[in-house]
Amino acid sequence: MKSRLLLGATLAALVATSACTTDPETGERRLSKAAIGGIGGALGGYLLGDLVGGRNDRTEKILGAGIGGLAGAGIGAYMDKQEREMRARTAGTDVRVIRQGDDLILNIPSGINFATDSATVAPSFRQTLDQVGQVLGEYNRTYVDVYGHTDSTGSDVYNQSLSERRAVSVADYLTTRGVQAARIGTRGFGESQPIASNDTEEGRAANRRVEIKIVPIPESDLR
Repeated sequence: MKSRLLLGATLAALVATSACTTDPETGERRLSKAAIGGIGGALGGYLLGDLVGGRNDRTEKILGAGIGGLAGAGIGAYMDKQEREMRARTAGTDVRVIRQGDDLILNIPSGINFATDSATVAPSFRQTLDQVGQVLGEYNRTYVDVYGHTDSTGSDVYNQSLSERRAVSVADYLTTRGVQAARIGTRGFGESQPIASNDTEEGRAANRRVEIKIVPIPESDLR
């Protein structure tokens, strides 16, 4: 447990210090390259590392579905547009859109998407997830990873299962909104990736979350 709290504290410290920079055009706060490297080390690369299932496996599915990739020079602009659209569609919700290099992370608190101990997407959250799905459908040259997380309440085994089921529920819902299944991978982390202390209710609430990682598909992956 102490190691998990230390992991969350490390991440919080990285973000809270000089880890962020401000985009001069949009005013949005983003993680600096130095912070990205630090967080990648702290989390074992789960946010910044390989895709769920491995890049080779995902590439085969992408090719089979006839999905194209992005030329290297156009990746940044493509993700810039998708980021702006995602922020606009989720404005007014508790969803946080985080830019990390050319990747996007959507942090979705469980309080707005699942009832306690449930893996069924809450009706009140479907409208927001509909908007996310529309953007993902419009910008389809991306891999989509869905991560489930829990707090430390309950057993490790139960929390792992719940996190996996929640990730799958969100992924399945996105496919009903036109996001191709070939683009999507899921993973549950249980209570192993806290972003706050599990010693407080506020911290536990922050740790109960789903994250959607959106990664551009380079043309080089498809060769």
